[in-house]
Amino acid sequence: QVQLVESGGGSVQAGGSLRLSCVVSGMTHSNICMAWFRQAPGKQREVVAGIHTDGGRTIYADSVKGRFTVSRDSAENTLYLQMDSLKPEDTAMYYCAVELTIASMTCSRDSSRMDYWGQGTQVTVSS
Repeated sequence: QVQLVESGGGSVQAGGSLRLSCVVSGMTHSNICMAWFRQAPGKQREVVAGIHTDGGRTIYADSVKGRFTVSRDSAENTLYLQMDSLKPEDTAMYYCAVELTIASMTCSRDSSRMDYWGQGTQVTVSS
């Protein structure tokens, strides 16, 4: 079965950096989107960034553009999220997700379109 396992969360001061990793196992589909979502207490889950395996097209939330970078290592089946210049408002549970795309080469921003989820990793940014 498909499993997504995140790691790399933690606590950091504002302006600091963290790198999240997500190892995907059991995936047989090749045309997929690999994405990061986050959810803060009392808020809806929102897309942070995503990357498509076919062509490498990326998407970012406006709030993280220029600070976060999504990438993947296809050989290791691992998704990364490099987070720089972190702000207290970045505090949330971060989730790795996979969308099985058939014809599209772009990641969806809709969490309901994701087919698989990881268990999440907490990121806390203090001021």
